[in-house]
Amino acid sequence: MTADRWVARTVRERLGLGRLVPLGEAADGAWLAERAADPVLRRAAAAVPAVVPVSLRVGLADPAETAEPAVPPPPGALPPGPLRIEADFAATADAPLPVTAAALRAALFTAARESLGLLVTEVDLRVTDLLDQAPAAAAPPEEPAAVPPPVEPAAGAAPTGAVAAVAARVPGVAVLTGALGAPVREEDGHIRIELATTREHRALDVAKAVRSAVTAGRTDRPTVTVVITAVV
Repeated sequence: MTADRWVARTVRERLGLGRLVPLGEAADGAWLAERAADPVLRRAAAAVPAVVPVSLRVGLADPAETAEPAVPPPPGALPPGPLRIEADFAATADAPLPVTAAALRAALFTAARESLGLLVTEVDLRVTDLLDQAPAAAAPPEEPAAVPPPVEPAAGAAPTGAVAAVAARVPGVAVLTGALGAPVREEDGHIRIELATTREHRALDVAKAVRSAVTAGRTDRPTVTVVITAVV
């Protein structure tokens, strides 16, 4: 692959990730792409009776209430802090809208925390359409985009074969990905690992297990950042 094609591919993949939101607490050293969160949250929303999810966004609840990350963050990542989900949805009038909204809010809170590990403190909802009746057959929730294959590492990247092998063996890791560059970057005492997790495992738990596995037995005590770009 030529340098120009490598750069173009990397830019496309990075833009497709959406925001990189903090996963867990500041000490957990993990971030999750909005692209990875979207299908998980969308499935939870679609399971609420009389609700048709339209759009979902995840961001900081209050940019003034953030913490210093314990490890170097990935490029463009949001700092650790409480999160807000903003959701647009259509609904029928089978139940009062406040009742429907409360059920949707609870479903999104649960999915964000229990399936992913996002520290969501607020869910803002907006009804964009009132339906005469529920759809005869609800469309299946949007599936995540295909997991990007690892891209070719940039020239001069440090050898990372051993780190990649350890990370790939952690339960819940589906594949190492490369939307931000090399799937594993190790330099100046810091390691950044990019991966996709399986939906059967909580994303935050996988990220913490990867960080522990990668540093186990190492005397140089590197810092480790985990970026999850898909849940498959």
